[in-house]
Amino acid sequence: MSGPDFEAKCINSSDIVTILAAEGVQFLLSGEGKVPLSACDGKTTCLFFSANWCRACRNSIPKLVELYDTLRRRSEKIEILLISFDHNENEFREHFKHMPWLAVPFDVNLNRRLSNRYHVKHMPSLIPLTSDDQISIEEDLIRLIEDYGPEAFPFTKSRREELKASDAEMLEGGKLQDLLAHKGRDYVISKDGTKVLVSELVGKTIGLYFGAHWCPPCHTFTAQLLEAYNDHQMASKEQDFEIIFISTDRDLKEFNLSLESMPWLAIPYSDKRRNDLCRIFNIKGIPSLVLIGADGKVIGTNGRAIICSYGAKAFPFTKSKVGELEAALRKEGDALPRQVKDRKHEHLLKLDMAKAYQCDSCKIRGRFWAFSCDVCDYDLHPACIEEAS
Repeated sequence: MSGPDFEAKCINSSDIVTILAAEGVQFLLSGEGKVPLSACDGKTTCLFFSANWCRACRNSIPKLVELYDTLRRRSEKIEILLISFDHNENEFREHFKHMPWLAVPFDVNLNRRLSNRYHVKHMPSLIPLTSDDQISIEEDLIRLIEDYGPEAFPFTKSRREELKASDAEMLEGGKLQDLLAHKGRDYVISKDGTKVLVSELVGKTIGLYFGAHWCPPCHTFTAQLLEAYNDHQMASKEQDFEIIFISTDRDLKEFNLSLESMPWLAIPYSDKRRNDLCRIFNIKGIPSLVLIGADGKVIGTNGRAIICSYGAKAFPFTKSKVGELEAALRKEGDALPRQVKDRKHEHLLKLDMAKAYQCDSCKIRGRFWAFSCDVCDYDLHPACIEEAS
């Protein structure tokens, strides 16, 4: 778990210089050597409580480096100070060499006092200090940066509210282009790398498929989604259904392996829209399928359950269509006997509801109603029953 765990408050940036000087600290460290404490004057200074032995800390560094470098190129007044929880000087130096910012000289007792002063309970923690009294540190700043990157700066409460309002507007606005195209990236790619403009997808029902090659459940769901996709494409003359893959793969090689089994579109691997869409739709686990209607409005985030239950029959996946299918299934079930004795099987078969099964008579994949054996693994389509006399 990451982030500070203490009551919301604001901290003035001049405090850290005063505090460090009072503790006997005479200088800070950079990659080139010593720098004066005054290097933090007039800047939004963030205290980075971290350690080389902490995996979460190491994982957070690339995002922080990206943030730091981007903001410095923009000439923003920001500085980060590493406060190390490593066990010794060597571990501290090994950790610090991956960072472009400054560090407080290694001192176990000083670092403990600073962590107590700022009520740090977890690592990594990034605590912003400012002179404008606008920064509320009630939330996890590491998570905020993971979600928004450099756009999170200047880390004020008003900035957080702006970012969340922007997400809500894209989610509820009903405009596919606002959701999928921004900042020079107005396209998705096909399997062979061909660019497809987002504007060409307007008016279609869209499935945003969040998945990864390393995830075994994704392999199973990809096959189910592929079946539904192909069934719809064959049944419909209109090209009115498209899927866009949003990868959570760990590297480009895995991303390419994912695409090999998919005939649909994808957000490019290097594109930050992947992270943005995961955040906007609050994706906590994969596989996940978000469905967007032809009007650009979100139908729901439960697309995986709908596809697994109904496949292409549920198109266009609206609540009313799913309701119609459920009503038709209930009516079909009411017309079937509760149990039968089939001539092809020795045991009594009972009516059952199954998301998917293979009929042991015709060997064709079945869905929904089946006659199943409680004694052995045996299932029949209702149409394949030959009742014993």
